[in-house]
Amino acid sequence: MRALLVVNPAATTTSARTRDVLIHALASDLKLEVVTTEYRGHARDVARAAAESAAGGEGVGLVVALGGDGTVNEVVNGLLHNGPAPETLPGLAVVPGGSTNVFARALGLPNDPVEATGALLDALRTGSERTVGLGLVSGAPGTADEGAPARWFTFCAGLGFDAGVVGRVEQQRERGRKSTHALYVRQLMRQLMSDPHRRHGTITLTRPDEEPAADLAAAIVCNTAPWTYLGNRPVYAAPKASFDTGLDVLGLERLGLAAASRYGTQLLTSSPERGPHGRHALSLHDLTAFTLESQAPLPFQVDGDHLGLRTNVAFTGVRRALRVIV
Repeated sequence: MRALLVVNPAATTTSARTRDVLIHALASDLKLEVVTTEYRGHARDVARAAAESAAGGEGVGLVVALGGDGTVNEVVNGLLHNGPAPETLPGLAVVPGGSTNVFARALGLPNDPVEATGALLDALRTGSERTVGLGLVSGAPGTADEGAPARWFTFCAGLGFDAGVVGRVEQQRERGRKSTHALYVRQLMRQLMSDPHRRHGTITLTRPDEEPAADLAAAIVCNTAPWTYLGNRPVYAAPKASFDTGLDVLGLERLGLAAASRYGTQLLTSSPERGPHGRHALSLHDLTAFTLESQAPLPFQVDGDHLGLRTNVAFTGVRRALRVIV
């Protein structure tokens, strides 16, 4: 099989020597072409080219992303640039190389890149694969954000508080700080102390044939569970979320110090059976289409990538969007 390996050389947990070993292992079983990314969006561009070649009856049958969740997201958006077509598009495989690797771990892959490469080769030999659902975001029609580019996400998106934390972490990384769980915790505390909308939410969630849910301070949208990891500890914002269903939402109405402490404790002790809960916590399961609208511009993120400020975002849960080797 012809395969394209997209390598992020800045991946947090892989060295140049490790990447060379992984490339050699994959090349022993595949007709492998290797592309090392050189700029933001490069992984998306090469995956799009691979998808378009495959649609024309040529090109690769598999795209392997070696990197973190950001690299995976770019590859997915490249593959699905013209929409889902699992039977004709190249399959996706992931070798985790980032600091968290939520998508890969949610698929059940080992977090160690060498072990994950071995699992990938075993899956290719046995023909093991699954077709997963994904989330799609776009600017809500008739709003100032209508022209915002559509973006696929693999495991989560967020408007408000959690996206503000992601934005702060990205700023620190641009200044040379290493992405660590301690960095996330520090930026979370700073966002908590400075967020002007944490006590009085500005977000309204609307969906067809249902009453709107208003005054949310944060909205976390999950395409799978867990939502993230703290080291080896899985954290469940929406425990019922699955690659086989639509999208799940956790909405929090208040994030004052007491409420934030309570929800933080619930997240740290969350399980596949129970996530954050309470009178001011909204949990919705298996949604196909909904919109988040804010009275004020708020931070927005998908798969841990901060996309700036938004006031209106339309969400679609797309079942069976992409074929994954696993």
